[in-house]
Amino acid sequence: MREHTCAIVLIGNEILSGKIQDSNAYFATRELRQIGVALKRIAVVPDELQPIAEEVARCAKQFDTVITSGGVGPTHDDITMEAVAIAFGRELVVHPELARVLGEHFADRRAPGMKMAEVPAGAVLNAAGDLRFPTVQLENVYILPGIPQIFEIKLKSLLGRFASDPYFIRTIYTSAGESVIAEHLNTCLAAYPDLLLGSYPKISHSEYRVKLTLESKDEAYLARAFNRLLDLLPSEVVVKVE
Repeated sequence: MREHTCAIVLIGNEILSGKIQDSNAYFATRELRQIGVALKRIAVVPDELQPIAEEVARCAKQFDTVITSGGVGPTHDDITMEAVAIAFGRELVVHPELARVLGEHFADRRAPGMKMAEVPAGAVLNAAGDLRFPTVQLENVYILPGIPQIFEIKLKSLLGRFASDPYFIRTIYTSAGESVIAEHLNTCLAAYPDLLLGSYPKISHSEYRVKLTLESKDEAYLARAFNRLLDLLPSEVVVKVE
């Protein structure tokens, strides 16, 4: 089965200080999972060149794709492009196509917004849905803005290139707590070590106490593991299955 790994790097002091609540990672996680991408890391770093550059460089080496969020505007703290350039040992240069697009928007070529035409040397542009401003890509790093409405449009336009074999999922809801069913979960995993098994307690829920999710890219393997776990669990604790 094909495995495509990904990391998300969220950039911004406003996230680390609690001034805003990030929604981009949550959105990206759901979208990527639906196309079979294995998200392996979510990192939040401040608006500082070295932390951004170090995190991007580390993730670019470890994972197939890196998606950054934030720090690509015209202000003093928008330093993601420069940091990505440092991560790859590149210079920051003016991209002629971005300069043209921005020039149509800013009458004054000295406008602060023209800063957004600067990208790492060797970067390429990807069309971004209905947006006029394309997404900048350097190697396996895709540099997206932090504004959720724009981030979501840009990410959706890129998803086709990340698609991998899909995940299949089954769900079991139990009326018993984790301490009661833990032994059965361990037995199932011993027999099916490649199964992605999640156990999620729910406090004061009227219908169930634990939600179990079983995932695999091998549908037949998942079916066998699912049936095995159902056999292991006492029938009286199984509330419903999906």
